[in-house]
Amino acid sequence: MTSPSKKPDLLPLSLALSAVLAVFAPAVQAQNLVELYRSARDYDASYQSSRSLYEANLAKAAQAKAGILPTAGLSAGATRTNQETTVITPAASTTTDRRFSGQTATLSASQPLYRPGNWATYEQGKQQVVLSKAQLDAADQDLIVRTSQAYFDVLASQDTLTFVRAQKAAVGEQLASAKRNFEVGTSTITDSREAQARFDLVVAQEIAAENDLRVKKIALDQLVGRSDAMPRGLQVPLALPPLVPGDVNAWVQQSEDVHPTIRQAQASLEVAKLEVDKAEAGHKPTLDLTASYGAQRNPNGSSTSGQNTRSNASTVGLSFNLPIFAGFATQNRIRETLSLEDKARTDLEGAKRNVALATRTAYFGVQSGQGQVKALEAAEASSQSSLDANKLGYQVGVRINIDVLNAQSQLFQTKRDLAKARYDVLVGGLKLRQANGTLTPEDLLLINSLLVK
Repeated sequence: MTSPSKKPDLLPLSLALSAVLAVFAPAVQAQNLVELYRSARDYDASYQSSRSLYEANLAKAAQAKAGILPTAGLSAGATRTNQETTVITPAASTTTDRRFSGQTATLSASQPLYRPGNWATYEQGKQQVVLSKAQLDAADQDLIVRTSQAYFDVLASQDTLTFVRAQKAAVGEQLASAKRNFEVGTSTITDSREAQARFDLVVAQEIAAENDLRVKKIALDQLVGRSDAMPRGLQVPLALPPLVPGDVNAWVQQSEDVHPTIRQAQASLEVAKLEVDKAEAGHKPTLDLTASYGAQRNPNGSSTSGQNTRSNASTVGLSFNLPIFAGFATQNRIRETLSLEDKARTDLEGAKRNVALATRTAYFGVQSGQGQVKALEAAEASSQSSLDANKLGYQVGVRINIDVLNAQSQLFQTKRDLAKARYDVLVGGLKLRQANGTLTPEDLLLINSLLVK
């Protein structure tokens, strides 16, 4: 056993970690989560596509309303006639040429009075708007989760690189210490070689961590449409927000009325019911109110009269149509739409079950994540105590170099896992709200309050 006086002091872990963390200190231009979400909302192609589809469906619904509104049209025409008349008698034939023109103009209008099929189409248009709004809300929720996931992926990669570099600094000091001890004969070549092997391994881990951070930053930049996205880190110390409400059944119950998938399925069911009404309208009569006003002018006469004439005519009437037989097409169309209505009703029930399952899974996932955070916080304290004890044991000669290296690695691994677990809980909370359909951009404000200012 070597003398304690010959053991050099080790580089304190806090100094090694602080030196590396300074590299990742929040810059002035760093962005918070809400800022990057707003950038993604203006840039992301998937979200912009959903918004354009929603606006298109608004216009399509307005088109469906045209079937119950009046229509009007104006027509006009002008003619020029050259008429040649030949009178043939036994004695001779006489030919007379006449040229005359005519102008006509007609204004017509029609108002549906009873067209059940058109009213069903109009109601379907309104349901399509509801369905499209639910799709847009789902796209917005998906964008919130994707942005948050990319945001914390970058932070997790930064943490990994930070801890690897801190470990590299500590292992490098251990390597230098082992070499000095070997040179003065206070330790064996084994300590030096073990420290060298550990240092080489950390260098490989650093290269992998640098590449992972580079990839995660590219993904975030592409999502938000920026080339300089720099997410702010979490405050230290950090108290994670609790789950409110604390009952999984309350989360499931919330989803039944607001979840976009359920709203889409409900709207699809209403559309299917209205499609049945349209099919049944094939047996029903239609009634329209019609009106027209026409003017005709013949300044040079006509084929029957040589006088200048002008006539005006106005009509008002009802147009009635009653389908009698369509080759059983209407009956079979009704059967088809009834089957599609049953399918839509089954799809709605399936959507409710899937949403309930996803909500429960997400809820217990967040609960488990919170438990892991508490366990890792305890493990961090224990790992720190273990490192301190091994460093003291190394100084007094009851522990060797590899013991300290192992304790350092365990502490760095625990710190990295703890940071990742915190990120997972925050993102998991957003995914829980997405699972039960209550996620809104305002939910990002709570996470924003936990970030470094």
